Amino acid sequence: MAHQQALDLRPGTLIRHEGRMCAVVWWNILRNDRRLFVQMRIKDLQTGRMQELKEHGDSKFEILDKEEREMTHSYRDGETEVFFTPDGDEFRCSVPAAEDALKWPADSYTAVFVDGQLVRVQPPKYSVLAITETAPPIKGAGTGGKDAVLENGMTIKVNQLCDVGDRVRVDTETGEFKDRVKD
Repeated sequence: MAHQQALDLRPGTLIRHEGRMCAVVWWNILRNDRRLFVQMRIKDLQTGRMQELKEHGDSKFEILDKEEREMTHSYRDGETEVFFTPDGDEFRCSVPAAEDALKWPADSYTAVFVDGQLVRVQPPKYSVLAITETAPPIKGAGTGGKDAVLENGMTIKVNQLCDVGDRVRVDTETGEFKDRVKD
């Protein structure tokens, strides 16, 4: 069991907080005249509940040892999501542990295991999706963006040349448009 100071935590780190497995989602340093604080947002991996914390920089947190594997999503079974390894092994996790990743359709996802249990699923760095709604393309419009709705229901800013049916690469971490994909 490794422990780390709040000052050394970063987004994506898995910790145990109040007996629950949590992932650090957001992290920031606050300084005042005499003290240093760490402000962070953590997500409970079982319930999906978000919690804001403000801790002293030297507060200790238990870091969870994790193992990552590539897996494919199969189906939802009530309150669990079912994933398979390339070898055909089945693993299940709670819906909140996988819901952020499943917003991004992909062939495979990164599954995070703690003590042999699937606790979190992460999407690939980029996802390629089709545009379902957007304004007509404007050639010669220069830089700038316009709103577009993707096949997963998310709205992002795309360049002026994109049209309905175009496939675009999106950064799954930030939700930002990267480029159009030629088929």
